[in-house]
Formats: sequence, C-alpha cells, structure tokens
Amino acid sequence: MTVILGPDRTVATAPARFWTWPRLLAAFVATLVAVAIMRAVTGADEIFTSGTLRTTVAAAVPIGLAGLGGLWSERSGVINIGLEGMMILGTWGAGYGGYVWGPWGAVVLGAFCGALGGLLHALATVTFGVDHIVSGVAINIIALGVAQYLAALTFTGLPQAGPTQSPPIPNLPDVTLPVISDAALWLERQGWFALSELGSLVAAVTSNVSALTVLCLLLFVATSYLLWRTPFGLRLRSCGENPVAAESLGLNVYRYKYVAITVSGALAGLGGAFLAIVAAGIYRDGQTGGRGYIGLASMIFGNWRPSGVVAGAGVFGYTETLGLRSGPTSVHALLLLLGVALAVLSIWQLTRRRTIVSGIAMALALLVIWVYLVTDTVPNEFTSLTPYVTTLLVLSLAAQRLRPPAAIGGRYRRGEAV
Repeated sequence: MTVILGPDRTVATAPARFWTWPRLLAAFVATLVAVAIMRAVTGADEIFTSGTLRTTVAAAVPIGLAGLGGLWSERSGVINIGLEGMMILGTWGAGYGGYVWGPWGAVVLGAFCGALGGLLHALATVTFGVDHIVSGVAINIIALGVAQYLAALTFTGLPQAGPTQSPPIPNLPDVTLPVISDAALWLERQGWFALSELGSLVAAVTSNVSALTVLCLLLFVATSYLLWRTPFGLRLRSCGENPVAAESLGLNVYRYKYVAITVSGALAGLGGAFLAIVAAGIYRDGQTGGRGYIGLASMIFGNWRPSGVVAGAGVFGYTETLGLRSGPTSVHALLLLLGVALAVLSIWQLTRRRTIVSGIAMALALLVIWVYLVTDTVPNEFTSLTPYVTTLLVLSLAAQRLRPPAAIGGRYRRGEAV
C-alpha cells in the first residue's frame, strides 16, 4: 500500500500488517492447542474454564478501552499519558451518574467526564503547545485530586456511601444466547482435547455478559472501521503521520486532533465507568489501580491497531484474572506455557537473524522452565505482580516490530514546517 504524503508527490510505502486474518486464526488455534497441552501436563484445569475466561473479559475491557483511547489520540499525533487520570474521572462520573440517573446515566456521565479530561489535554498540547508527557502527567495528578474532592463533596452522608465511595450502582442487563451457551457449556464438560477449551471460550462470551461489555466490544469494531475504512479516518491518521502535508491538502489539523483526543478521553472515561458499574458495582477511591498505564502498554504492544489492543488487553486481563481467581498454583502452571512461548520466540527470531534477541529469549525460556521444574507453586506476592511483570515482558519482546505514527509527540503549529 502506498500513501502520498504531500504536494511534492513524495510516496511512502506502508509496512505490511503483521496481524492479518490468517495469522490471527493460526494464533488462535495454536493458543487453544497450547492451553490444552498445558492443562493435560500440569493438571491445572481452572486456567481455562468459562468462569475464568468470563472474568478475564471483565478485566480486559477497561484495559482495552484505555488502550483504544490512547490509539485515537496517538494516531492523531498526540501522546496521551493522561489515560489513567481520565479513567479516574470516569469512575467518579459513573458513581455519581449511577446514583442520580441509574446505570445508563453512569455510562454517559463516566464517558463525559473522561472526555473533559481529554479536552483539557487537547487544549494544553494542541492549542498551547505544552509537552505531551508533561500535560498527561499533570492530568493524572489533577484528576486524582478532583475525583477525591468531588467524591467527598457528593457522597458524604448518602446511604451506604462515604467520602471514598459512592452508593451502589444499579446493575445493567446481561446478555445470554441460550442455545449457543448451553451447547458450549456441554462441550466444555466433555474434557475433549482443544474442543473443550473452545467450548469454554464460547460459553464465556455467550452467557451472562453485561450489556456494557457488548457495547464496549462494538466500539473496537467501530474504531477499526472509522479509522481504516473511511475518509475521516484517513485524514485523522494523516495528522499523526505528517500534519504539514495534511494541512497543505486543506485539512484543519487542529480540529482533527481535538476530536481524536476528546474521543480518547471519552473511551478512557468509559473504561473507568466499566470498573465502577460492572466490575465493582460501586465507585471507590483508587479504583483504576494503574489500568490506564497498562492500557497504554496494550496499545504499544498492539502496534497502534485495534486488533492488537484487543490481544494485549486480553493477555494482561488474563494474567490478572489468573492471579486473583485461581491463585499461585495456576500462575505456576502458566510458567510452563511462558517458557515454551519464549523458546518458540527465540527460534523465530533466530530465523530472522536477530541473534541477540534470540539469545535473550532462549535464556529467559530456560530460566522460566527451570523455575517451573524446581518449584511447586509461586509466592502470593508474585501472583499479585503477574500483570505488571507481563506488561514489561511483552513490551520488551514486542519492541522489534513497533511502528508508531511518524509525527507522534511533535509540536505542531499551523503554517509551520516540522
């Protein structure tokens, strides 16, 4: 695919997409087979049950929404470190909106509060030219203080509430596909190699799924279509690749950046609202727990594409769920899968003549497999660190194929060359 970057007719060839549909299908099948083998070898059946996967979806959605928000902003050329703060604003908005207007009011107000954080970031970075990192860090600090102040102001004295938590938020309806979910649960119980794992996965996404989860998953599809299949998306992405060329073609670069960053904040705020509505049923101080930063990591791991964000959020959500739901034994079983995956990665990197990366991956593989063989479990402290260790490991191994937007982080001024 070629893209004309400017009036001088300079043409750049875009890199081929790594996650094509055949590769995604192959990775999906390979994952099911690997999990089936690991369950047979370790006997840790709880690592891939429908209950574990359903909890994984609930854990991955807010991370994915933060990553999707970062994608919108950074595709327009603006780094958004403030995703965590925008999620915090979304949690308070959901708590207050749920108390006043009910669960759908919580959804709307949570997204709106996040959008306000995004608008502030756009004002600072686009209009006033503040450094993107400085603005994002400032928003994180400000949002934390604002949410704590508003919570103390609005929730103190209310029933079942206080200065650090809201009243309970009413539940949203669940979505179940009876015939499909029943068949999937039956398949899960059969214990068939790989097929039962497929049944667990299908059961997890077709039974007792929150309506907000379905809405959030549709946002990933909508983002993929809007940014890669419409003229609006092409123009927005051009602002992140070469804003000067985009301006020379008549685009209002400021407007596109404002729209993208505001949408980014709304998505992050919706992720915070999801934590308050679905995950906890209540707003609590410190509810995000760094998920905005993990969402940023999932966006980088996903190479600034929606499908990659989904994969990254799924990995981080799964490791978090495995530690909380299944405990140290399941995390210990996961070490075997990690060691094998690192060994496969090492061989693949060797075929690409990246000997240093291959050597590091193989050394890590041998270390992880050795730890698995000489231990029967892992400490509880390590279990709680699993999502964050996974974040660092995945980003380190994915760094070789990253391709961020060309003009990301730059200070753009209308009429100026960069």
